Amino acid sequence: MCLVSETASPVRRGRLRRFAAALLVLLALAGYVAVRYVTGGGPPGCVVRASEKGGAAYRLTAEQADNAATIAAVGTTRGMPQRAVTIALATAMQESALRNITYGDRDSLGLFQQRPSQGWGTPEQILDPVYSAGIFYDHLAEVPGYSRLPLTVAAQRVQRSGFPQAYAKHEPDATLLSAALTGGASAALSCAVRPDGRAGDASAVQEELARAFGPGVLPPSAPAAGAPGSSVLSVPVDRPDPDEADGADRRGWELAHWAVARSDALRVAEVSYAGRVWSSDRAVEGWRAQRPARGDDTGSVRIRVAR
Repeated sequence: MCLVSETASPVRRGRLRRFAAALLVLLALAGYVAVRYVTGGGPPGCVVRASEKGGAAYRLTAEQADNAATIAAVGTTRGMPQRAVTIALATAMQESALRNITYGDRDSLGLFQQRPSQGWGTPEQILDPVYSAGIFYDHLAEVPGYSRLPLTVAAQRVQRSGFPQAYAKHEPDATLLSAALTGGASAALSCAVRPDGRAGDASAVQEELARAFGPGVLPPSAPAAGAPGSSVLSVPVDRPDPDEADGADRRGWELAHWAVARSDALRVAEVSYAGRVWSSDRAVEGWRAQRPARGDDTGSVRIRVAR
């Protein structure tokens, strides 16, 4: 098919040919990108949904999900309510887009753009997501009635930002994300992991669990994850509050979603809990129903790393 009229002037014919060539290049590039995504070669990413049946959804990169999972874990480990986690996530969304950046206004650094010169810690401390989230919660806990305040007001009492109203636009997404990462929503977060052949390390997952949730996340009697050939870590789920009927279930989904959110960094291949399973090689399906095998501990979150 000829795209250039024979009656067109030589200059116009040249322009049209260049335009047609550029269009073909763009179409080829679009096709290549589409194939890369379909075959798992695209960048890893995650999605959190209001419910398994649909509704509102928030998409984020693997890096953002990894940092969000740490922020949420540090908050619940300190006994902070889900509202506090929502405030922290919305603040980090505005300040750094949930990225642990090494630059910012003046000497601002990290997820919350905290400043060493203002007493937030050393640069090394601030660039540790566990530390930066912890000190944010320390300051938030000192705000009287923070859980009843508008999110913008609570965040501003901690951050002292020049644009306090900017936090408001992140509240819906932060609310979705905090519900999943605190266990308030089940099977709500799924991630696609880039298959690059790298193996995971169950002992590294165990170490990161302890850093985020504290050493008590695994009982002393738990088997060592670093045993030769071990690729599976089983995390017992205890009811944190005997008077809370769904306490164990929330804790289980909190741990399960944490593992999925950090799957790209820690090379997690599969997470199962409460008769549901997420697999990196079937991430497009999200969480699927699974009949536990004989002998499986259904009261634990089972995390399997890539081999």
